[in-house]
Amino acid sequence: MLIINVKDNESIDKALKRFKKKFEKTGVLRELRSRTAFEKPSVKRRTQVIKAAYKEKMYGNHTEQ
Repeated sequence: MLIINVKDNESIDKALKRFKKKFEKTGVLRELRSRTAFEKPSVKRRTQVIKAAYKEKMYGNHTEQ
């Protein structure tokens, strides 16, 4: 359970923003979306490999000379 303490003279908007940020970090929504439809383990692995290859291509070593 997430607890957000509202400080003195703090607007509700700021407290709500802090709550949303904390909620996003927990990954509850991501987990819920992943559980809505079953994904075979082989498909899961394939998407992980594709994502890893993409990240490596984008953020990988750029020390070419």
